[in-house]
Amino acid sequence: MPPTLVSKPVSKPVSKPESKPESKPEPKPEPKIDLYIARAKPFAQPILIHIRELVHKACPNVQETIKWSRPFFEYKGVILGNMSAFNEHCSFGFWGEEIGAVLREAKVIQEGGMGSLGRITSIKDMPSNKELLGFLKQATAFIDNGQYTSPISARNKVVKAPKPEIEVPSEFTKALKANKKASAAFAAFSPSCKREYTEWIADAKRPETRDKRITQAVEWIAEGKQRNWKYQNC
Repeated sequence: MPPTLVSKPVSKPVSKPESKPESKPEPKPEPKIDLYIARAKPFAQPILIHIRELVHKACPNVQETIKWSRPFFEYKGVILGNMSAFNEHCSFGFWGEEIGAVLREAKVIQEGGMGSLGRITSIKDMPSNKELLGFLKQATAFIDNGQYTSPISARNKVVKAPKPEIEVPSEFTKALKANKKASAAFAAFSPSCKREYTEWIADAKRPETRDKRITQAVEWIAEGKQRNWKYQNC
């Protein structure tokens, strides 16, 4: 009689449990910013809280920190923006030349204050939540895509409106024309150097003070000196 073949049971492969991706811990609020808000003027506190909430809503992975004694928001190691509170207003500044171009095209940038949105005295002074969230998300996208130029390298702390042209006093123009050497030197000055002289003269309250400053300015300019030549070089 042939031997009986006994079939061995086929063992099924043991499926390993799927490994779940490690979840990154959510960024925690910075206690120093909590303290900064608590110490701000009563009118400023709701503004700062509102800005903070919008930033976190637009960029959940944003990191909070304190730089130069004011709150900053960083994303992937670069500055997204910062906010500040003063005695009579608040400010919020976007960072990054790319988002700056977007804000300028949208005509959102306001003069006054040290931020991008001008002097903020209430939440009503700010763009709508929808607009601001859109700009914040766009700023975040620029960073994600590697399109971020630090405003420090562009010599601007935050995205701001360009200073308006200042009118040169007619008396100053006449005095420069009367001195060829001073006129040639002034024409070669940088816009900032010209502006320093023009503002100094225009700020004079009395005619005699203005005349005295014009005389002094022409003398310095003829020597190739800028307004604050004692402290820095042009």
